[in-house]
Amino acid sequence: MIKKFLSYALILFFTLSLTGCGENKASDKLKIVTSFYPIYLDAINIAGDVDGVEVINLTKPQTGCLHDYQLTTEDMKTLETADIFIVNGLGMENFLDKVTSARKNLKIIDASKSEDIYLLKDGDEINPHVWMSVTYNMHQVKAITKQLCDADPAHAEQYKKNALEYLNKLSALRDDMHFALDNLPHKDIITFHEAFPYFAAEFKLNLIGVIEREPGTEPTPQELTDSIAKVNALPVKVLFVEPQYSPKAADTIARETGATISTLDPIVTGNATPDAKDDYLIKMRENTETLLNTLK
Repeated sequence: MIKKFLSYALILFFTLSLTGCGENKASDKLKIVTSFYPIYLDAINIAGDVDGVEVINLTKPQTGCLHDYQLTTEDMKTLETADIFIVNGLGMENFLDKVTSARKNLKIIDASKSEDIYLLKDGDEINPHVWMSVTYNMHQVKAITKQLCDADPAHAEQYKKNALEYLNKLSALRDDMHFALDNLPHKDIITFHEAFPYFAAEFKLNLIGVIEREPGTEPTPQELTDSIAKVNALPVKVLFVEPQYSPKAADTIARETGATISTLDPIVTGNATPDAKDDYLIKMRENTETLLNTLK
């Protein structure tokens, strides 16, 4: 009889323990993980100050675009505890299949899931750098918000309110950039990475050359020769490099052409903390000033 009582007591204890674990899990913060910096900036503006929600970025501050990024053990541990994973999509996260196979029930939010984003191609490949168009970044904010509200209806009103506030800031940024850039006397630019076609299309710049289509890959001698010829033909000889990558090839071209080197930031790196909420706005305004100062 005593053994039977003890047996029932043990069953009851483990049942209560498991129930307690479930309750603790349910009361934990909703954990949103973003794939890299530009998506993090959108996410913290939408959800960063919502009670019961935590937003963290997956990749390190020095990681640029994710074309060849390999997930680390630490990344996988981060994703093991995630409730939602927000990605840029369009092939940017080449590791996404690995994530979905490891976490079959993880909710994936695709920031580029919008009928209002018209995609550009580099050869046969879709260019995924859509956030560099302010308008398309606004569409990404809307896409994230809609999918986030569907996934977490309890916080939907707060997400919508925050998104509207951020969209108003982005709209003001876009207006200011058009006012500054639409009447530039010179519109031709050469960049070092395929990060700027959407930016150029929005602000009617002529992107006449890309030196390194894949970041970190050295141009061939023929590509260097072609680039030097293009720069020599420009009325304003300027090369736009990115702060994330070596300017070695740009230095070579500048020596041969007398071109100046300026920096445009594709906003793929930064310290992913809540204090960075306005970083997209700040860096886009800095890019605008760079163009104003070099293409005059």
